[in-house]
Amino acid sequence: MTGFSRRTMLATTAAAFATRANGATQLTATAIIDRIKAHIGVPWMNQTVDGIIAGDPNTPVTGVATTMMATYAVLRRAAAQGLNLVITHEPTFWSHQEDVSKVQNDPLYREKLAFIKDHKLITFHFHDHWHALKPRDGIAEGMMRRIGWSNYVSKDDPQRFAIPPTTLGDLTRLLRDKLKASTIRTIGNPDMTVRNVQTSWGYVGSLPPAEFANSDIDVVIIGEAWEWVVQEYAADLVASGRNKALIMVGHINSEQWGMDYCAEWLRGFVPEVPVKFLEMPEPYWTPK
Repeated sequence: MTGFSRRTMLATTAAAFATRANGATQLTATAIIDRIKAHIGVPWMNQTVDGIIAGDPNTPVTGVATTMMATYAVLRRAAAQGLNLVITHEPTFWSHQEDVSKVQNDPLYREKLAFIKDHKLITFHFHDHWHALKPRDGIAEGMMRRIGWSNYVSKDDPQRFAIPPTTLGDLTRLLRDKLKASTIRTIGNPDMTVRNVQTSWGYVGSLPPAEFANSDIDVVIIGEAWEWVVQEYAADLVASGRNKALIMVGHINSEQWGMDYCAEWLRGFVPEVPVKFLEMPEPYWTPK
């Protein structure tokens, strides 16, 4: 254990004992975020979207919620459960950079912000550093655990897997059930055999053509992409006669189980208050 790690552990333990000694929770959002910075395993970046977006950072924390997106519905659930620090992987106000300059007069923005203030909530955007978690990207770790692929992961790439042979159809059904992805979409022959899987959770702007077309990768699993780029390329691969496939599970379901793991990770050094994962149901529906 490094000196940095020993100091981190001692500081966290001392803070926990001090809080208990006071007989009441005095832990603020700032204090918890300081612990996150100490445990993340990498220096905190100067240029990052991560930080408190709304609410008073000095508010005493009664509970922590981790979630994929701090939607209005999720915020209401957090408030109802007394979880006033909401740690969200994606933005609170519909912009990755949390730029609210164009929504200042938007009635929904004002209503949502008022709800946060009225219920003494604090939202913390936790994106860049959760992906940078050591020894493995927090989202990738959580997704791998959720699917049950921990024994199949590559030593060199936490998003590459050599799984027992299955069909593309069965793999699609496995992901639908494990990830609760009701609007999953697949390109490829459902009867083709799949062994080598590459994942790219969240948004994907492009697929590396030579790497995919000429490699042993059978299927790429992603969250979402531009249809005229990634999906079109995958469709052309299939039309060319190659046994290749693409599975799109949606942005939410391709990352949110990493925030389930985030709750587990936080419980290791935030023992004073409840820490819960608030699952975000898929917002889409499909006619039966």
